[in-house]
Amino acid sequence: MIKVCVTGIGLVSALGGSLEDSWQNLIAGKSGIKLHQPFPELKPLPLGLIAQQPSELAMLTQMVVTSALRDAGLVAPLADCAVVIGSSRSYQASWEMLARQMYKDAENLPVSDFGNWLEILPHINAIAAARQIGATGIVLAPMAACATGIWSIAQAALLIQTGQCQQAIAGAVEAPITPLTLAGFQQMGALAKTGAYPFDLQREGLVLGEGAAVFVLESAELAKQRQAKVYGEILGFGLTNDAYHSNSPEPEGKSAIAAIKQCLERSCLSPSDIDYIHAHGTATQLNDQMESMVIQRLFPQGVAVSSTKGSTGHTLGASGALGVAFSLMALKHQILPPCVGLQQPEFDLEIVTAARLSKISQVLCLSFGFGGQNVAIALAKSP
Repeated sequence: MIKVCVTGIGLVSALGGSLEDSWQNLIAGKSGIKLHQPFPELKPLPLGLIAQQPSELAMLTQMVVTSALRDAGLVAPLADCAVVIGSSRSYQASWEMLARQMYKDAENLPVSDFGNWLEILPHINAIAAARQIGATGIVLAPMAACATGIWSIAQAALLIQTGQCQQAIAGAVEAPITPLTLAGFQQMGALAKTGAYPFDLQREGLVLGEGAAVFVLESAELAKQRQAKVYGEILGFGLTNDAYHSNSPEPEGKSAIAAIKQCLERSCLSPSDIDYIHAHGTATQLNDQMESMVIQRLFPQGVAVSSTKGSTGHTLGASGALGVAFSLMALKHQILPPCVGLQQPEFDLEIVTAARLSKISQVLCLSFGFGGQNVAIALAKSP
């Protein structure tokens, strides 16, 4: 089997404008979540905004793709590089603006005012990234709710493992702070009122955040040939679906367990080989309950667990990609990142409350999305 390495990372989040800034703020126990009122018609809410106003999808994508290539020591054009960049909301902000325009002046609005709507179709962001780097090969734009980020990385790894390409740029980008998204989550009763507290007894719900993480993936052979620095290796992944409910996880966590088992099997690992679990940890009642139960059932007592959503907010489709970036930094620096926001744990897990040095060789990163999308990816320290 062809080994797949990560040789570059581009990241932007509410914690910082770069991978290094976000990581330093995370291990310092800081949070990028603040009270904001981006839309006058909606009440102020805790949000993980990158700037003072909601960001644009295209700008975030361009920024992280540029950073990832620079980090990997690559220069465009990269004709043979595959592109696998997903998003859960994609250009929803643009469609909402278009809808408001139409309702405001339905009778007199000429078709020319619709702008180039072809440029805001859901998959166009991945194509824009391919244009940016001059890639003429495979382009994929996965959408799997909050499992999108890890699924995108897994898809890209599979392209390399099966010999369809030697290099891929993969990850997810999310700019979900829109009136409809906020109103929808609020209507469901899923939004927190003060902040995100994953696995806490007093957790209130999720806090929406913006963010993007994109990776340069290469075959180990190409990475060696280029003498590229390597963050870590992608060992395997598992992807399942509950087929149960539109927004509640299946209570027994059966297919979540199946995804993790599938991932471990493909990675030739046993549960006791995992040194750290980057949990999905949304700080909603149902997710944290199900995820804790699954971890307790599958893994030995004492495996380190944390969720970084108390720092970045929940970046929906990008959350798993951010999780993979922080997991790779944990492997690189041998530091366990903390579960910021946790005061009083509800569950019997070894939750990391403050960053600490630890021997970390293999890491598992989890995501669970609406519609019952479950995904797990295993990463290893580069030899």
